[in-house]
Amino acid sequence: MNVLVTGATGFLGGRLARMLREDGQEVTGMGRNQQAGQRLEQDGVRFVSADLSEAESVRQAIGWAQADVVVHCGAYSASWGRDEVFEVANVRGTANVTQSCLEHGVARLVHVSTPSVYFGSGSRVNVRENDSLPPKQASAYARTKLLAEQQVQQAAARGLGTIILRPRALYGPGDTTILPRLIAANEQTGVPFIGGGDALIDLTYVDDAVHALKLAAVAPEAALGGTYNISGGAPIRFADAVEMLFAKLGRPLRIKRLPFAAAYGAASIMEWAARLRPSGGEPMLTRALVGMLGSSQTLNIEAARSKLGYEPQVGIDEGLDRFVEQWKREGGELR
Repeated sequence: MNVLVTGATGFLGGRLARMLREDGQEVTGMGRNQQAGQRLEQDGVRFVSADLSEAESVRQAIGWAQADVVVHCGAYSASWGRDEVFEVANVRGTANVTQSCLEHGVARLVHVSTPSVYFGSGSRVNVRENDSLPPKQASAYARTKLLAEQQVQQAAARGLGTIILRPRALYGPGDTTILPRLIAANEQTGVPFIGGGDALIDLTYVDDAVHALKLAAVAPEAALGGTYNISGGAPIRFADAVEMLFAKLGRPLRIKRLPFAAAYGAASIMEWAARLRPSGGEPMLTRALVGMLGSSQTLNIEAARSKLGYEPQVGIDEGLDRFVEQWKREGGELR
């Protein structure tokens, strides 16, 4: 295959591009970070600099790559930020990708979405792809990723072969968000255990997500047009995962216990205050983050198993070992 990966300078996209190249595929990585692009080229991945928000830039990149398959990993992912930033990157960016795929006759688009679209402030377990969505999304990120899915579905109606994946909570070597943020919180105020840390969570090792993307790129036609949950398939208590991480790091765990209602109320006030600040900086707590840490949120992945042949390969114990090994090798610095 000749594959173009958007967001190839990010965590998931970069790992996918390199693993596809190791498989002997022709791979073009697209992104904005020139330094990360140079590192991709050193690993045998062609790099093209392009901004998702600029239609002509995306059109030229996909045309230059002559891709059979486009894997759209690029997005603006954050728990806080201005609505227009999410809109431009996630909605307009996806519209530019789908339109360019249609114009250049790309055979298949694999779109990376998020299971954040399922969850609000309450617990939901074993959620299937066709289960109802909350009437209002918990964050601008979730809202715009759902709108992005609609762009993909519209392109599918126009003849583009599409598959949407919703991978949950990616971690592993190279992670710059989930595990490093827990480590940073531990060093600063303590890891927040909201509601006692009893919430069940799904984690997905990054190579398992890559495995799912590779399967989606070659899945049979019967799988096209579908949306599939992806996770490690083994829900774990938030407290147990955190305790396991710090035991492997060899660092004492500092816990900050917060009742759910108090944390949710405090997050509402912090969000209100953040909107009044000229900088608009991210508050320490957001309602979306409280919901994620304090509510059980797990996925049913049977559709991915049956339609794509997906099966998680890396359990939480092994995955954390791999993360910690790299973390220590690189000096344990917060990035």
